Amino acid sequence: KCSECNGKARVKKNKKITREDILNMDAIERMKYEIAEEMGLLDKVLEDGWRSLSAKETGKIGGMMTSRKRKSQQD
Repeated sequence: KCSECNGKARVKKNKKITREDILNMDAIERMKYEIAEEMGLLDKVLEDGWRSLSAKETGKIGGMMTSRKRKSQQD
């Protein structure tokens, strides 16, 4: 865990994430990758990282994550 990251573990920037790594992530991180896959962006994220996405794309992912979190809290 990283003291500078509010106790959240950080992924090293030079480590490439694989599809297998996604299965071992916590639910919120996994949801982010699942949404990226639904949008057809997962390969781009895995190859070039989250910084390769546009603000519009990352905003859409964030909005969908928020909607799903709200829905799961209501259920």
